[in-house]
Amino acid sequence: MNIVILGAGQVGGTLAEHLAKESNNITVVDNNQPVLQALQERLDLGTVVGNAVHPNVLKTAGCQDADLLIAVTNSDETNMLACQIAYTLFRTPTKIARVRSAQFLQHEELFSEEGIPVDVLISPEQLITDSVKSLLEYPGSLQVLDFAQGRVKLVGLRVHATSPMAGCAISKLEENIPDAQARVAAIYRQNRPIIPKGSTIIEANDEVFFIAARENIHTVMSELQKLENPYSRIIIAGGGNIGVRLAKALEMHLNVKLIEINSNRASLIANELDRTLVLHGDASDRELLLNENIEETDVFCAVTNDDEANIMTSMLAKRLGARKVLSLISRASYIDIVQGGEIDIALSPQQATISGLLQHIRRGDIVQAHSLRRGAAEVIETIAHGDNENSRVVGKKIAQITLPPSATIGAIVRETKVLMPDHELVIESEDHVILFVTDKNDIHKIEELFQVGFTFF
Repeated sequence: MNIVILGAGQVGGTLAEHLAKESNNITVVDNNQPVLQALQERLDLGTVVGNAVHPNVLKTAGCQDADLLIAVTNSDETNMLACQIAYTLFRTPTKIARVRSAQFLQHEELFSEEGIPVDVLISPEQLITDSVKSLLEYPGSLQVLDFAQGRVKLVGLRVHATSPMAGCAISKLEENIPDAQARVAAIYRQNRPIIPKGSTIIEANDEVFFIAARENIHTVMSELQKLENPYSRIIIAGGGNIGVRLAKALEMHLNVKLIEINSNRASLIANELDRTLVLHGDASDRELLLNENIEETDVFCAVTNDDEANIMTSMLAKRLGARKVLSLISRASYIDIVQGGEIDIALSPQQATISGLLQHIRRGDIVQAHSLRRGAAEVIETIAHGDNENSRVVGKKIAQITLPPSATIGAIVRETKVLMPDHELVIESEDHVILFVTDKNDIHKIEELFQVGFTFF
């Protein structure tokens, strides 16, 4: 696939790294020559130095032959205008733009062939907000993803030493909850993936990803860790776009406080929010946190645009008694250092954006694709099409399907039924198949496996 990426910042650079390793032809456009040079030294891709909205720059980058344009510069206006120019001059078939401002996003009619021809809008703020909402719905989870319109979820969590399953084989999970539709998709132990089998022993501190029908999530979680009480008191540090979106999403159901350091901004968002208590102050002020009963707070969310401030305020909140702390962190190197220590969950806007993009980049009829563990793994929902004459999977038992060694089928959704895979289960046309892939080099093999051909022998 020929892909042009506009913007070599953290999102554009990380996305280029993901896609260049998958045999795509990538060209990255940016004004910053040293950044482009550093990318080119590490990756097999092309670069163009210049303004992303200049027609000659887009032409040099190959927009006339591109299958996909991804505009992820730091400017909403640049991203939208680049899509317009690529469509008008080069008829680039698919155009994706990162747009942050709610002023644009609340007017969906802007984005059409008659308006601004953006095929897919990516809003990091909304993706982060949705992610936090899912985490709050399932206390103790590290990641929660929806598939098959919410009928199936993938949940990642850390196994406690006191868990009923710590030291037990995976097969015991089925014995303990025989009626639950659930399957362990992958285990990470000391950052190394383990492909699970029935005989695999689950150990304390393992990071376990399981797939289950929505109604069985809490039951499975209770086997892997002590089930936590629901969250009710939330403190948000930072009144930027993410902080305000998050407060709006939570304030009708939870007790929400938001701390904003800028007095004018605090006054503005206090008028915008209905039930959230907006506090003017510094979230790193120990006395302020104590006065707001931080020790009774269920979740402290640090979502300013400063990684260091988020890390320090989260650590302070944890030491003062906050039950859980979530920290928004852009730098990948920071995430690996802090997550799992005093900071329970590190949220990456870059990884959220990339997950939002993947389903539009993957070949075949892939309806969901999510990057996991900072890009080390991926979970895919694809639809099986065809019949036993033109498909490698339809009409075949799972035991007859040759999956790459790093891939496991986690669940199959057939109409309204959630099916856990076994060797004798036959894949039918229109089945939604959810796969967990721990080696991203195998992604293309999965795509090819589910593509419909003329005849396979």
